[in-house]
Amino acid sequence: MITKIRGGIAQDERGGIRFVNDFDMTPIKRFYIIKNTDTTLVRGWRGHRIEQRWFYALAGSFSVDIIKIDDWENPSPDLEVKNFILNATDLEVLYISEGYATAIRALELGSELLVHSDYPLSHAPEDNYTYPVDYFLNMKR
Repeated sequence: MITKIRGGIAQDERGGIRFVNDFDMTPIKRFYIIKNTDTTLVRGWRGHRIEQRWFYALAGSFSVDIIKIDDWENPSPDLEVKNFILNATDLEVLYISEGYATAIRALELGSELLVHSDYPLSHAPEDNYTYPVDYFLNMKR
């Protein structure tokens, strides 16, 4: 399942507060921030059989390509690729349930992507599947 969770901003004379109040962080075990060196680098494909992830653009914008994996050891190269754009001004969390792989690219220099996970880092080696960035044929380049 892939869903977007809408947020908002409260502004007054003191400044602003960005929020995503409908984002239930109960399952979160850790988070990390991705900051690519440029806008040509694609981080992917990385998939997780059981780990869920939530993505939030802190600064700039990102393109997130997502594939539902059909066979973890030998996925079909022609799987459907869904693309989502995350922009810091949109105030949205992108939720990706277990069973998907992602490829992520910054669309602007200085972009930062906050990623939440529902498993600790010690679990990562057991649920980390990587594929070459050019493996899936339907990815727009």
